Amino acid sequence: MLASPCNQTSDNSFILVGIPGLEGAHLLLAVPLSLMYAVALVGNTLILTVIWVDSTLHEPMYYFLCILAVVDIIMATSVAPKMLNIFWSGDGIITFTACFAQMYVVHAATAAETGLLLGMAFDRYVAICKPLHYQTILTPKMILGISLAIIVRAILFMTPLSWMVIHLPFYGSHMVPHSYCEHVAVAKLACADYVPSSLYSLIGSSIIVGSDVSFIATSYSLILQAVFRLSSRDARLKALSTCGSHVGVMVLYYLPGLVSQYVECFGQGVVPLHTQVLLADFYLVIPPTLNPIIYGLRTKQILERVSTPSPLCNTASLAPGW
Repeated sequence: MLASPCNQTSDNSFILVGIPGLEGAHLLLAVPLSLMYAVALVGNTLILTVIWVDSTLHEPMYYFLCILAVVDIIMATSVAPKMLNIFWSGDGIITFTACFAQMYVVHAATAAETGLLLGMAFDRYVAICKPLHYQTILTPKMILGISLAIIVRAILFMTPLSWMVIHLPFYGSHMVPHSYCEHVAVAKLACADYVPSSLYSLIGSSIIVGSDVSFIATSYSLILQAVFRLSSRDARLKALSTCGSHVGVMVLYYLPGLVSQYVECFGQGVVPLHTQVLLADFYLVIPPTLNPIIYGLRTKQILERVSTPSPLCNTASLAPGW
C-alpha cells in the first residue's frame, strides 16, 4: 500500500499541518491549549514538590503519584510546545530525527501512563481490601519493581514499532496531516507498505490497554464490594467519591485514545479528519491537566499541605489516601 507519489527528494524534514480543515481556528485553539499545558506543568510540579518535601507523604500511593506526574509532564511536553508553535506562528517544520523521537516519547509515555493507572488501582485495592497488609505488600521494593516493569513494557512495545517506521522510505509528500508525529499519520507518507507497523501498533496497544482495563475494572469491582460493607455511611460516600473521580479520569484517558486509535485505522472517510486529530491531541493534553487535580488536590493529605504552609500532624486512617 503506497501512500503518496515517491519522487526522490533530499528534504529531511516533515511539516506538521496542525488541525487539517481547521487552520483558521488555530489561534482560538492555541488559547485553551496554552492554559491546559500551563496547568499541567504547574499542577504536576506542585505534586512532585509537595511529596518530595514532606516526608510524611513518602508512602506507596504518593510514589505512584510522583511517577504519574513525571510521565504527565513528559507526555504533555513532548507535544504541546510544538503544537503551540504551529497554532501561534504556523511553523510546523520538524526534522526527521525530532519527529521520530517525538513519536517514540509520545507512544512510550501513553503506554507507561496506562500501566501507572493499573498500578494505582492495585494500590487502592490493597489499601481498601487488605488495609492491615498494606505496608507489607506494597514495600519500596515492590513499588520499584512495578515501576520498572511499567517502563520496560513501554520500551519493549515502542522499540520494534519505531524501528519499523524509521526504516520506511520517505521520498514522497512530507506533509503530516496532524499536530504531532502520530505513528499512523507519519507511516502513511512512506513509499512502502505501512500496514505491518499499523497492525503491530493496533494489536500491541489493544493488548496492553485491554489487559490493563480488565485488571483495573476487577480492582475497582472488588473495592466497591469492600466499600459497601463499610458500616459508616460517611466512609462509604468518601470512598465512592474518590473512586468516581479516579474512574472518571481513566475514562477521559482511555476513551478518546481508543477511539482515536481505531478511527485512525478503520474510520477513514467516516469520521472527519479534523475530528480524528482533535481526539488524538486532547487525549495527550487533558489527562496531564486533570490528573494533578483528580489524583493530587483531591487527596486529603496533599490538599492540606498545599493549602497550609505549616507542618501538619500525620493523620491515621484505615486506608491511606482516602
